This record gives sequence, structure tokens and C-alpha cells, in this order.
Amino acid sequence: MSFKNTNAERSTVTRDTIDLEKNTGNIYESIVIMAKRSNQISASMKEELTTKLQEFASSTDNLEEIFENREQIEISRYYEKLPKSVAIAIEELKDDQISVRKIEE
Repeated sequence: MSFKNTNAERSTVTRDTIDLEKNTGNIYESIVIMAKRSNQISASMKEELTTKLQEFASSTDNLEEIFENREQIEISRYYEKLPKSVAIAIEELKDDQISVRKIEE
């Protein structure tokens, strides 16, 4: 799922724990799943942002160029406005878009 086209909340929202545990039957298991998925989303966001910002990086460190590079500022603002990775993971779990494999003992 693309994190840019998600309907996840962009601000803090109170969640019902019963809704979060419906898919797994255990709230702690749901939290672990959401945490792992959130880390995956966060890593991919960071990687994409870094590659986009490197396109505008210059080899010389001139103080004037740092403050005047509007493209980098606009890209950074766009990524700041995206929903947080935890909110995206919660929406994915609620919509059954996360598959979980359990290793039975």
C-alpha cells in the first residue's frame, strides 16, 4: 500500500482497543504487529525522502545555497504533512491489509 494514498488520520485520535484486537484476538499481538509494520513504513518513507533530497544536494557547502534551496524545503514540508507511520499501520490492520504468519511451537 502506498503511504501517500492512505486515509489515515493526520492527527492524534483516540482508538478503541476492542477494534484493534478484532483481527488477532489479542491486543498485545496487535500492538506488536502494528509496531513492526510502522517501522517498515517509516524506513521506506525515510529512504524515499533521502533519495529525493539527494537529487538537490550540492557538492560545495555554501551557506547561502542551503537557505535558498526551495525544492528541498517543499519536499520536506510535503513529507511532514503525511500521516504518521503508526496511523498508517493502524489503518492497514483495521482494513485487513497486513498478513501475519505465526510460528507455532
